[in-house]
Amino acid sequence: MDRQDTLWNKSNVIQKVRMGKKVEKALSKDKNPSSATHVEDDNPNKTPEPYKCIGNFLTDFNELCKQNGMAVIPPVVTRPKPPGPASGGNEGKPDKKGDKNKQPVPEPEPEVELNEDGEPIEPPPKTYSTRDKFEYFKPSVQVELDNNDKWDSVSEIFIRGWKIDTPMMDNFQQSWPTLERLHTINLWYTGLSEDTLHTLAVFLPQCTNIKNVLLDGNPVKEENWAELIGEESLVQNLSLRHCKITDKGSAGLGRALGTAKVANTKLLSLNLTGNDIGDPGAESLAGGLRMNRTLMSLTLTSNKVGDKGVAKISEALSRFPLSHEEVVERRKLISDRGSPERNKSPPPSRRAESKDRPGSVRSMTTQDKTKQKPSAKKKDVKGRDAKEETKTVKKDKEDTRGGGKRAQQTNPNAASVAAEATKTMGKTKDKKKDKGKSSNQEAELAESPVSSPELEIVNMDSQDLINPLLEVADYMDGQLWIAGNRTLINLNLARNNISETGMSSLLKAIQYQTTLTSGNRSGGTGLMRLVINKNSVRPENEVMAKLSEKMMLKDPFYKPPITPEGETA
Repeated sequence: MDRQDTLWNKSNVIQKVRMGKKVEKALSKDKNPSSATHVEDDNPNKTPEPYKCIGNFLTDFNELCKQNGMAVIPPVVTRPKPPGPASGGNEGKPDKKGDKNKQPVPEPEPEVELNEDGEPIEPPPKTYSTRDKFEYFKPSVQVELDNNDKWDSVSEIFIRGWKIDTPMMDNFQQSWPTLERLHTINLWYTGLSEDTLHTLAVFLPQCTNIKNVLLDGNPVKEENWAELIGEESLVQNLSLRHCKITDKGSAGLGRALGTAKVANTKLLSLNLTGNDIGDPGAESLAGGLRMNRTLMSLTLTSNKVGDKGVAKISEALSRFPLSHEEVVERRKLISDRGSPERNKSPPPSRRAESKDRPGSVRSMTTQDKTKQKPSAKKKDVKGRDAKEETKTVKKDKEDTRGGGKRAQQTNPNAASVAAEATKTMGKTKDKKKDKGKSSNQEAELAESPVSSPELEIVNMDSQDLINPLLEVADYMDGQLWIAGNRTLINLNLARNNISETGMSSLLKAIQYQTTLTSGNRSGGTGLMRLVINKNSVRPENEVMAKLSEKMMLKDPFYKPPITPEGETA
């Protein structure tokens, strides 16, 4: 028996040893993966996965800053507001049914503090709260929320008084486009540079609801402000106050506002207060106003604009002569809109030999010849263009009066082009407005197979978006003149260097706009508010008095004085 017991004990020991080894192996298997993952987590060479923004600005901003290894993360806080009135709105109102038996617990009255003389010390007012003296200057991102405590409803962002460097702007580039309700960005004295400004201009079009951009107090040496209002820009109100913008920066802004080929169609207000813009810069902005028909407010307060700059602005608001580039673009537009079948006409060589084709076609052929002769002198380009345009109008009038039949017989293609142009001109909104007059106009157009370009332009004015180059042009002094900008309604030129000469040019522009818009305001109302105080002219000046009188009646906020009888004067 003893031998059997010993054998039994040995077998149990061996079995326990085997089981222990198995348990150790199992435990080692469980420990190895965890240790491997721990090693992987501690591996500094592994690049973390890029964070994907979820539209919650508080979470997105903090995660992006941690991922970029920023030592100090500015807190995201709601914009401070003045404290509201004391909560006492339920006084004197009946309690709800469930609160009938509940009585409000009276607040204990604070102990009155006494000074050395035993008189009570007046407590501080409750209309504001005091904080640490340096807390206001600490970097922070202030936001406005449409819904309280919901960080996916950020509508406005305010950053004041601390530098936004490239890594921080990269964080904003990832987080701001995911905010669906964001419409206002205000970066006040944030030390923007060329790179950060370029980055901001690149991702702003991705913010689908952005409307207001305020970058006051950010001087940029390269002055690449024009990128903010490029072709893809959605910004409606742009403020660049105290950014030390010179004539170089305003030249870029002028080109972005409008040229003969492209113009900004989103920007409504541009504020350039407190910069270093002189006469060349004002002339550049006036060049943008020539072709822009969207901007409604331009503020140039506290700059260095003089009489020459104001004269160019006045010219852009009244009427101005077309340059060679604008004449060429005007003819292209007339060709594309007035004759859709022009591409089906005979080759240029055959058209060049024909003398009875429409005048607009002949002018385009002449322009093509001009392009083919690069060695021609550029001094007579404007005069030659104007003469050709005048010949076109005169020839079209002769064809309309009696030469239509001859044109049909000698050139049947011209008749088909004119007929197609007549159909195109008949499809306008004026036809819907005056049904009684439309029949007579259509009859007159049907009798004349060849129509002049000016007639085509008049019928195109009723369309929604009309290029300024398609307006009716007048031939004067060897140049073509068209009506100026009548969309701008607010112009602020206070605190500049404008003398009586500049004021006289403004007065002429206002008088011309008043005459032009008295019977028809389809192209705009013209200036309705003009601020010109604190210039080099006294308020008692005769020109200033006339300007004030003219603008007083056009100002929408003007209220005529009430007479003693109770009637308005």
